[in-house]
Amino acid sequence: MTITYEPKPEHKFTFGLWTVGSIGRDPFGSPVRDAKTPAELVYLLGEVGAYGVNFHDNDLIPIDATPAEAEAIKKAFRKALSDTGLVVPMATTNLFGDPIFKDGAFTSNDPKVRAYAIQKTLNAIDLGVEFGAKTYVFWGGREGTESDSTKNPLDAIKWNREAMNFFCEYALDKKYDLKFALEAKPNEPRGDIYNATTGHMLAFINTLDHPEMVGVNPEMAHEHMAGLNFMHSVAQAWDAGKLFHIDLNDQYPGRYDQDLRFGSRDIKAAFYLVKFLEDVKYAGSRHFDAHAYRTEDYEGVKDFARGCMRTYLMLKEKAAQFNTDKAIQSILADINADDNSMTAFFGKYSAAKAEAIKAHGFDRTGISKRGLQYERLDQLTIDLLLGNR
Repeated sequence: MTITYEPKPEHKFTFGLWTVGSIGRDPFGSPVRDAKTPAELVYLLGEVGAYGVNFHDNDLIPIDATPAEAEAIKKAFRKALSDTGLVVPMATTNLFGDPIFKDGAFTSNDPKVRAYAIQKTLNAIDLGVEFGAKTYVFWGGREGTESDSTKNPLDAIKWNREAMNFFCEYALDKKYDLKFALEAKPNEPRGDIYNATTGHMLAFINTLDHPEMVGVNPEMAHEHMAGLNFMHSVAQAWDAGKLFHIDLNDQYPGRYDQDLRFGSRDIKAAFYLVKFLEDVKYAGSRHFDAHAYRTEDYEGVKDFARGCMRTYLMLKEKAAQFNTDKAIQSILADINADDNSMTAFFGKYSAAKAEAIKAHGFDRTGISKRGLQYERLDQLTIDLLLGNR
């Protein structure tokens, strides 16, 4: 039987309007695809089998739209959702595109800019909730500097904290069923962006008035830009109970933000990520924050979207195979074998336990001579991924 890897609603695959709606503009070239309306993009996603669609406020409603224009857009968008069965799990605010945000939004030196950013976000939160979003993401694309002569980082941290506390109180006051997720990025479009990694965000969350309402939205490309192991960042977020959302794509380390199709560059990193998410039974959306190549028309955009989902499902199958492969599991069992001789030394501290472990004699030479079979294990993983197991 041929396996088709068709996406199903239970897979919770989502795309942003800005992803499949990208018209291929870049700093060196004009658009290569005509713009589609939000409703048209919903129908496109329905055609490829996606579960949901996410949006920035101005992906859905242009920043200068009149109230009548906004209502017409929302009506068409709502009908498209109804026709396709797609849902809106997440929404966010564009706080980076308009010239007013050239020096940041919540961290701008100008209090008028900071106040406008709060106003814009409050309205965008209302819009997201109107369409059923349960998660609200904050990406501070302009929250940074090119020169540290220009901004006091302690002021920036304070202003950012005040804004997040304000939004938490707003959601509580409105009785919105909403969680906030913070998305880190090391640089671009700013020279340096505050809270550059998922670890930075986790530390920042602990300083908020309502940390229970705020988690993270790690993005694969953003962590790879910084040369980090994305799966490790995701694991830390999961361990902290803060993995509220996730952005999947691909990226060459040390380059500009490429937003490549998921699994198209580093299949091994993608595999370990999928395996982690499936092993811990992550129940949230698998959101693909990526773009089709600039070479593509809209048929190519559909190929891109289908490819993201197909690769995830193939890697999910490989993860299940890894977990049942006898040779792989035999090595893992050997690596993790425990004769319980050290059990008394672990766990909660006691003075007696500390003295006992200090007095114990370890065969340092004998222990160090043990081969761990990591080379063979890694090659078995490669064999599995390449279809030779």
